Amino acid sequence: MTAPLAAVVLCAGKGTRMKSEKAKVLHAILGKPLCAYPLMRALELGASPVVSVVGHQAEEVERATRAQFPEAPLRFALQKEQRGTADAVRSAEESLKDFQGRVFILYGDVPLVRRETLEALVAAHEQAGGVLSLVSTRPADPTGYGRVLRAAGGVVRIVEHKDATEAERQVGECNAGIYVVESSFLWKALANIRSANAQGEFYLTDLVEMAAAQGAVGSIEADFGETAGVNDRVELAARARELQTRINTWHMRNGVTLADPATTYIEEGVVIGADTEIAPGVTLAGGTVVGRQVSIGQGCILTASTVADGATLKPYTLLEEARAGERGILGPFARLRPGTELAEEVHLGNFVETKKAHLGRGSKANHLAYLGDARIGAGVNVGAGTITCNYDGVHKHLTELGDGVFIGSDTQLVAPVKVGDGAYVGAGTTVTKDVPPGSLAVSRTPQVNVEGWAEKKKARQASSRGKATTG
Repeated sequence: MTAPLAAVVLCAGKGTRMKSEKAKVLHAILGKPLCAYPLMRALELGASPVVSVVGHQAEEVERATRAQFPEAPLRFALQKEQRGTADAVRSAEESLKDFQGRVFILYGDVPLVRRETLEALVAAHEQAGGVLSLVSTRPADPTGYGRVLRAAGGVVRIVEHKDATEAERQVGECNAGIYVVESSFLWKALANIRSANAQGEFYLTDLVEMAAAQGAVGSIEADFGETAGVNDRVELAARARELQTRINTWHMRNGVTLADPATTYIEEGVVIGADTEIAPGVTLAGGTVVGRQVSIGQGCILTASTVADGATLKPYTLLEEARAGERGILGPFARLRPGTELAEEVHLGNFVETKKAHLGRGSKANHLAYLGDARIGAGVNVGAGTITCNYDGVHKHLTELGDGVFIGSDTQLVAPVKVGDGAYVGAGTTVTKDVPPGSLAVSRTPQVNVEGWAEKKKARQASSRGKATTG
C-alpha cells in the first residue's frame, strides 16, 4: 500500500431502532463502542487521517472516540442533517482538503469487518486500476439491500432495493457499503449526486455507476456476517456473539484452553500466553496481558491488568489495573485495585483487597485483609483481619512493612507508619508509631477473667423475667 491512505467512518446516525437515548455507535460490544472497531481497522492499515463523521450526539461520540484512540490521527466532521450516506461522506471533504490519495469509506455500526478484507479490497483496487472498488456480500435474505449489477462480469452500478425492478431483486449479490475511492474522483462525483430516488436521499451507491463510466470497478466478496451492521439490540447481541467467537477461536488455536468459550469474554487486544487455562465465566478486558501456564478460575474479571507466567487465580478474583507476579496465588474472592503490584510467589487469599499496594516476593495475606497505599517487603505474613488505615479524611498515607515482618490477626496499621525488617506485631494490635526492626509491638489491654460472672448474669436475667411476669 504505497499510495497515501485516509478513511472516512460514518458515525452520524441516531439509531432509532435501538430505542435508546444513546447514539447507536456508542453502544458497546466486548468493552468497546461499535464505532471503535472500523476505526481500529483503518488505523491498523495506516490510514491517516481518519475522519469520523458525527451528527447525533456529536460531542459524546467525539469524546468517546478520542478516549479510545488518544494518540491517533483522528479528525471529526459534522453532518448537520441526515440526508443520506453520500451527504455524510461529503461532510468529510473539508477535513480531507489537504489529502490526495485513496479513501476508505466505512461505517461506525459495522464492527466485524476484518483487516484482511480491507487489505484485499486495496489489492483488488490496484489490480482493477479504476477510481473505486467495493465489497459485496450474499445474505441469505437480500431484502432491503442494494443489489450489485454487473455486465460482462464487471460491476456497472448498484440499485437500492426500493428502486429495483423485480428482475433486479432476484440478484443475490448485495452491496456491503464498504469502498476504497480515489480522492481525485470522490469529491467531484459527490457534488453531482442527486436525490431522485424512492427515499429522497443522496445515495453513496450512485458513485459506483459514475466510477464504472471512467473504468473498471474493482470488487471483492466477503462473508455476510463480517459486513452486517447493527440496527437494534438484537443485532447488537448477535454481532457481539460473532466477535466473541472469532476472538476466542483465535486464542484457542494459539494454545489457550477455554473450558467454555460460550461464557468467556475476551476483548480484542488482550494477550494470552500458551498453555493458559481459563474456566467458564471469565472476562479479560482493557488490554490485559496474561502470561504462559496461568490458571484462571471461574468468574474472574481482569481489566487492564498483567498476570505473569505460572500464576493461579482462584474463582471470582478481580484485577483492575494491577500486576501479579510469576507463580502467585490469588483468591478466591480477592480484589486487586489500581496500582497493585505483586512480586513473584505472592499469595492473596479470600476477601483480601489491595489498592496501590506493592508486595515483595513470597509475601502472604491469606484472609480478610485490606492493604491500601502500602509498601510491603519480601516474606511478609499478614494475618487475617489486618487493615492499613490509610485515609485520615483528607489525605492518603503510606504503610511500610520491611522484609520478613509478621503481622498478627486483627491488626490495624494507622498510616503513616513503618514496621522494620523482621519485626512482629501481636494479634489485635493498633500500630500508631513506627516499630523498629526485630521488635515486638503489642497494644492489647491486659486480659481480666471474672470467675462466676456467667452464673451471676443468668441469675439476674431470671429475676428480671420473673418480675415482668408478676407485674
